[in-house]
Amino acid sequence: MSEAAMTAPRTRSARPVPPRTGLVTTYLTLLRWNLAQIGAMLPLILIVQAVLAAGIIIGFGLLIDDLDTAAALFLSTGTPTVLLMVVGLVMVPQGVAQSRTSGTFTYLRALPVPRPLHLLADLTVWLVVALPCIPVSVFVAWLHYDLTYSFNWPLLIGASVLTAVMATSVGYALAVLLPPLLAQLASQVLVFFVMLFSPITFPASQLPDWLRAAHDWLPFRPAGDLLRAGLVSDGSTAHGPDIAVLLIWGLLGVTISVRALVRRA
Repeated sequence: MSEAAMTAPRTRSARPVPPRTGLVTTYLTLLRWNLAQIGAMLPLILIVQAVLAAGIIIGFGLLIDDLDTAAALFLSTGTPTVLLMVVGLVMVPQGVAQSRTSGTFTYLRALPVPRPLHLLADLTVWLVVALPCIPVSVFVAWLHYDLTYSFNWPLLIGASVLTAVMATSVGYALAVLLPPLLAQLASQVLVFFVMLFSPITFPASQLPDWLRAAHDWLPFRPAGDLLRAGLVSDGSTAHGPDIAVLLIWGLLGVTISVRALVRRA
């Protein structure tokens, strides 16, 4: 072999660089993964929602003597908020805790994708699970009490989405901050507080003054009032401070969740 051939630089064949996956494609892939995990349970979840709606609307009604139309309407229009809180504050922490225990949560976070997309995909799936609470509870209340609604559709849709996002983000924040067992216990305490000590299915005037004042800063009473204003617009009105409270709690839940996802290994 000649000296020139020996000293000539070797050239490597250029390999094609695979195209980088976009954020939209990554989000849709994560969304399909999460939907595949929960898709088979969706009919059962809808049945559970209907049973819970019937339990609250009919069961709580049995506890009140001489339940008139106004009281039945107040109870029925508060039930969708309670169901949204049950999904967001109980089902979300339990689902995330189960995913953490099985290792699925850790595996997904180890993938080379932006971690906030995991939160966005999870919240989207839980919105799909939570939002059917509204028509299910409205139908059960109409079937049992034969109520008349006056829908404000823009307000109803906006309040439903805002409440669902707030509840699921707060529930998700609990699930990623606390150990799985402690997160489940905290969610049980929260839903107990929502159902029995939050003026959603009963007027705030029945609470002590200090607890009534506390609910001006908690998201439960504002969520109930906004949804009620969307369901019976001729008898209830929406207030700007209620929207602000829900926005603050929703942003707080999302911020805590994103920081926990990004910071922890």
